[in-house]
Amino acid sequence: MPVFETRSLCKVYGGSPPVRAVNEVSLSMERGSVVAITGPSGSGKTTLLAMLGALERPTSGSVMFAGIDLTTCSSAELARVRRRLGFVFQDFALIPGLSAWENVAYPLIPRGTARRERFRIATQWLVRFGLAAKSATRAKRLSGGEQQRVAIARAFAGRPEALLADEPTSNLDADTADLFLAALVEFRSAGGAAAIASHDPRLVEAASERREMKAGNLV
Repeated sequence: MPVFETRSLCKVYGGSPPVRAVNEVSLSMERGSVVAITGPSGSGKTTLLAMLGALERPTSGSVMFAGIDLTTCSSAELARVRRRLGFVFQDFALIPGLSAWENVAYPLIPRGTARRERFRIATQWLVRFGLAAKSATRAKRLSGGEQQRVAIARAFAGRPEALLADEPTSNLDADTADLFLAALVEFRSAGGAAAIASHDPRLVEAASERREMKAGNLV
């Protein structure tokens, strides 16, 4: 069973004329696969990831995650699906007033993970991405690159079944980007699936499949 499968997936935003951000996209992703999605800004990559991640509902078509039809789920059911996913957003989406470790550990709270265990897991990932000294620093006081590393650590810390990442290395230096690549390789080897929107040639090369978006079409 594919981790993700879309059929004729469309997203249209109202306007005059309407904007067809994603147009008739059909995609299948198996466990252990990494799909790199390239394409210019505004081509629909972020919107596609949002629909795969149950963050936006499609205008038409279907999107399945692990056999679950997300287009028919209630809001509560979609929230449960999102707990099984890891996200790296382009704007990081950290909680400014929480510390680095609290942000990394935040997705573990709905799972009932004890605070001490949340701290242990978060610290482990912060160390991996060179942020041990920033563990107690509030997110709003971190640099852009540091915030991106916290966002990446958060995505992996929850042990997701699938990872959705939007330009995850855009604010990272080469050495830190290599750390992300190493974590991605381990994630894939363990059976995780990932869809990554990126212009980073190293990520594209490391992917098992490359797809390009042009004006909402996946080619």
